[in-house]
Amino acid sequence: MSDIEIARKATMKPISEVAEKLQIPESAIIAFGKTKAKIDPEYLATLGDRPDGKLILVTAISPTPAGEGKTTTSVGLTDGLSRIGKKSIVCLREPSLGPCFGMKGGAAGGGYAQVVPMEDINLHFTGDFHAIGAAHNLLSALLDNHIHWGNSLEIDARRVQWKRVIDMNDRALRNITAGLGGPGNGFPRQDGYDITVASEIMAIFCLANDLEDLKARLNKIVVAYTRDHKPVLASEIKGIGAMAVLLKDALAPNLVQTLENNPAIIHGGPFANIAHGCNSVIATKAGLKMADYVVTEAGFGADLGAEKFFNIKCRSAGLSPDAAVIVATVRALKMHGNVSKDNLGEENVEALQEGCSNLVRHIENVKSFGVPVVVAINRFITDTDAEVAMIKQVAEANGVKAIDCTHWSDGGAGTEALAHEVVELVEGGHANFAPLYPDEMPLWEKVKTVATRLYRADDIIADQKIRDQINKLQESGYGHFPVCIAKTQYSFSTDPNLKGAPDNHVMAIREVRLSAGAGFIVVVCGDIMTMPGLPRVPAANNIDIDANGEVVGLF
Repeated sequence: MSDIEIARKATMKPISEVAEKLQIPESAIIAFGKTKAKIDPEYLATLGDRPDGKLILVTAISPTPAGEGKTTTSVGLTDGLSRIGKKSIVCLREPSLGPCFGMKGGAAGGGYAQVVPMEDINLHFTGDFHAIGAAHNLLSALLDNHIHWGNSLEIDARRVQWKRVIDMNDRALRNITAGLGGPGNGFPRQDGYDITVASEIMAIFCLANDLEDLKARLNKIVVAYTRDHKPVLASEIKGIGAMAVLLKDALAPNLVQTLENNPAIIHGGPFANIAHGCNSVIATKAGLKMADYVVTEAGFGADLGAEKFFNIKCRSAGLSPDAAVIVATVRALKMHGNVSKDNLGEENVEALQEGCSNLVRHIENVKSFGVPVVVAINRFITDTDAEVAMIKQVAEANGVKAIDCTHWSDGGAGTEALAHEVVELVEGGHANFAPLYPDEMPLWEKVKTVATRLYRADDIIADQKIRDQINKLQESGYGHFPVCIAKTQYSFSTDPNLKGAPDNHVMAIREVRLSAGAGFIVVVCGDIMTMPGLPRVPAANNIDIDANGEVVGLF
């Protein structure tokens, strides 16, 4: 059966019963039908005296078209921990409509390791993304309105930094001209759109601790500069209260369930290749107060998602992870060993061993943060025993265990061995987490540290204009910020075609963006776009609703 067929046959419990597993009183849940709810932030504020549970990060090797299954493994591990008697919860990001209708499809897991209701989670859900997009675009409208009505802040229309957003892949909106049509339509200027998941509002939403922190961060957004290069803050545009009103309800985390009726909090959704790639701090901290084990994920491979989880989210929120799981598949590692997608079903231990260089580098990188590691082999039916044995051998040679997992077909029963290993790592007390670089390190050196130590680049390069911009940010008091690298997810380098574990490459910085409210500097490298485009044959071409009112073609 397809993922959507499996999800549709699931026996879901009323969301109030799922909440009971976490001792959430019915008065503290705001139901969205029978199977979804938001958790009242006022209730979460009462949990401060409870001890924190253990935090487990699920990350992965560099992604390939063969698939890795990071979300599927996060859900499967949560079900596996529950099966061995641990009170567990999974905290995930909300899917973006862009990939759902583009190439990647949904992001609710797969097979018998899914969160449900699958269609709702993938399509609109509880409206959080719409609220984030509306708040972002309200600030855009207020900014242009200020310029139209006299521009008392003396904003240089050529130096407006604040783009508009839409939660859809639409390359035609990357660069536009706004304000055409005469004096009644404002002043013409160049503008553009990012996808909502790249919005600074999304980053702020996911890093804020509460409504007060959210508003404080919104105030700090730099929306433009004057002719004298003086920054203009969102607070000066005077729309922060209205933006907070749009975001207020969205700030409450969303509660759903796995196929095995275990609790899942799904909240926030920045991409990791163009943003910081982690679910909300509010959701993660809530999970830590309500469960013994919290499983969370960070987007794409460990070089992107895990790096940002450690260096940005954990630094900002004061989190300290207890263990990490790196998801790998035989198929994907063979692609890193230069096997074509059409030949992945054939046993090829030699190519697999070559492709395992990618896994080894990710193991080394995650270990460098002081976090103990286990590899989860997300097993496919075409994987041979010899191939699985090769991954285990490589992992053991690098000081970690690799566990064979069959959660796609067996649900939580297929991850019990992984769950036991995670518990052993956690209870062993081996975690000694520390970010990769200190706050006081200069911005240029922070970028170089990530590039050379994690990507194994020889160096970083940038035009003098970019170097001057970085120096200006340093001098303007933003030097203590972490850096958020925007680059291709398909390679350690900025060339998506370089598989495995490339070295002897140089990372070129194309653009630098200040996210003053979020508290980091976005460093755009290579050809990565903050507004993706649709593929030649978008997934939307195959999505429909049948005569019975049921969604078909969603995966």
